[in-house]
Amino acid sequence: QVQLVESGGGLVQAGGSLRLSCAASGGTFSSYPMGWFRQAPGKERESVAAISWFGGATFYADSVKGRFTISRDNAKNAVYLQMNSLTPEDTAVYYCAADTRPTSRWPYEYDYWGQGTQVTVSS
Repeated sequence: QVQLVESGGGLVQAGGSLRLSCAASGGTFSSYPMGWFRQAPGKERESVAAISWFGGATFYADSVKGRFTISRDNAKNAVYLQMNSLTPEDTAVYYCAADTRPTSRWPYEYDYWGQGTQVTVSS
């Protein structure tokens, strides 16, 4: 059983930055591709970014390319989302997720999810 706990959300002004963290426990974190998703009120959940198990491949939604960076530290069982140049449109609950399939490959299929952390960007 894999547990994922997000942290680092909060209230920030437009143009500001936040760094989200996701701490994983259980399972074999270093072998799992990981992703960040977000869901704004009244909207469907959307993929924001993803990273391969070894960190060598990353993927981003067009809406965050050039502003957000996903990274991971397998020694710490953690994945991060650095968010810069935030806009009110980035306001959402952000979730991290793990793809624990034995032979996972892109496109990833996530089967474990965290509880989410709120990010609010004021104008």
